[in-house]
Amino acid sequence: MLVYVPARTWGTRAAAAALLLVVAYFGYSIAGNANFGWAVVWQYLFDARVLSGLSLTVWLTAVTMVIGVVLGTIFAIMAMSRNVVISTVAKAYIWFFRGTPVLVQLIFWYNLGALFPEIFVGIPLTAWGVSLPTNDLISPITAAVLGLGLNEGAYMSEIIRSGLLAVEPGQRQAAISLGMTGRKALWRIVLPQAMPIIIPPTGNQTIGMLKTSSLVSVIALSDLLYSVQTIYSRNFQTIPLLIVACLWYLVATTVLSWIQSRIERHFARSRNASK
Repeated sequence: MLVYVPARTWGTRAAAAALLLVVAYFGYSIAGNANFGWAVVWQYLFDARVLSGLSLTVWLTAVTMVIGVVLGTIFAIMAMSRNVVISTVAKAYIWFFRGTPVLVQLIFWYNLGALFPEIFVGIPLTAWGVSLPTNDLISPITAAVLGLGLNEGAYMSEIIRSGLLAVEPGQRQAAISLGMTGRKALWRIVLPQAMPIIIPPTGNQTIGMLKTSSLVSVIALSDLLYSVQTIYSRNFQTIPLLIVACLWYLVATTVLSWIQSRIERHFARSRNASK
């Protein structure tokens, strides 16, 4: 039995050695550079204000991704509907929220009171309800959840729709022929098969949302970035505090990447077992 063994060339070894030298040089130049203020970095790395901002960032990422997945699933199914009105509404939602910057959406929701000073809560076109000041309802945290969640829902709808379309149409037709309703066939047959396709981009969107959530600092919400900005506006240690924020973002994205890989492995195992 012949076994192919790739040849190890001196050129490959030399390139690897040169790359290691370059990496080592940059690592040494960064670690040994006093201008980075590593003492300040370690001083504030576990500061209570920084950890509070980190917890808000993680919470905001989780909440907005849940909203995004729920809205994305709903609007993906609506966009695939044969009803022209339903599909048009879904496509209009996707078109608007994908076509406008998320930063503009955040500022818009934060200043919604300028357009609608009061919001009526109750049954439309009747007197059954109560009018509440918009500024009392739309707090910075509410504006952040609305802006990020609605924007994420538009992107997730396209991810989920592509996953659903990747499943063979015969799968749903076979389920319906066995007596399942269209809704049950979607949730029990089509969606589980689409999950291995949906999970990787959803994981990327989650990691992206973790970093996109830093935009809420413009509406004075005390996330991770805003917390370090508050600190360095007082002690003028801008670079060390930004390094603190970067380190925590790297830790959070590393954890999310690990969770994503575990979920992908689970669905890949399920798919292989069904073959």
